Amino acid sequence: MKQSIFGRVAQLAKANINDLLDRAEDPQKMLDQMVRDYSENITEAESAVAQTIGNLRLLEEDYRKAVGETQDWGSKALAASRKADEYRSAGNSVDADKFDNLAKVALQRQMTAEGTAKAMEPNIASQSTVVEQLKNGLTQMQSKLTELTAKRNELVSRSRVAAAQSQVNDALKSLDAADPTSTLGRFEDRIRREEATVRGQQELASSSLEAQFASLEDLGEQTEVEARLAALKSGGGQKAITY
Repeated sequence: MKQSIFGRVAQLAKANINDLLDRAEDPQKMLDQMVRDYSENITEAESAVAQTIGNLRLLEEDYRKAVGETQDWGSKALAASRKADEYRSAGNSVDADKFDNLAKVALQRQMTAEGTAKAMEPNIASQSTVVEQLKNGLTQMQSKLTELTAKRNELVSRSRVAAAQSQVNDALKSLDAADPTSTLGRFEDRIRREEATVRGQQELASSSLEAQFASLEDLGEQTEVEARLAALKSGGGQKAITY
C-alpha cells in the first residue's frame, strides 16, 4: 500500500506540466483535473505517511524499551553477582549459588533484550528511509500543486482577457459595419458628382455664348466685305483703311 502510494507520488511529482499542456486539447480542463488528482493523492499520501511515521515511532518505542530492558537486566545481573560474591566471602555458599543463578537468569534476559533490540535496528532504518522518501515526495507534490494552481489561475486569467478582447473586437466590427461616416461618404460622393454636372452645364452654356458671339463677329466682317464690293462696283473706289 505504502509503496503504491509512493510510486504515484513520485510519478506525479516528476510530471512535466508544460509538456502536458502542449498535448492537451483543453488545457484548462486538464489543469483542473490535475489539481483534483494532486489534491486527492496528497491527502492519501499524507494519511500513508502519517501511518508510516506512527508505526516507526512505535517501533522506536519498542526499541528503546528493549534497550532499557537490556540495561536493567544488566544491572540486576551485576547486583546479583555482587551479592553472591558477598555470601561466598562470608562462607555462605548456598546463598552465593542462589544469587549466582539469579545473575545468570538476568544475563539471559539481558541477552534476549539485546537480541530483540538488535533485530529492530534494520527495520527502524528501513522505515526511517521510507518515511523520508514519502516526506520528500509529499514536498515535491505540494510544490507541483502550487505550480499547477498558479498555471491554472494564469490560464483562466488569460482566457478571460482573450474573451474580453474578442468581445471588444466584435463590438468594433459592429461599429465599423454600422459606421454613419460611410453613409456620409457616399452622400458626399453623390454631391460632388452633382456639383461636377453643374460645372459641366455652366461650361457648356458658356461655350454656346462664345460661339454665338463669334458668329456675330463673322457676320459683321461679311457685311463689311459686301459693302466694299458694292463701292467698287459703283466706281467709288476702294475705301481707304484708316488706323
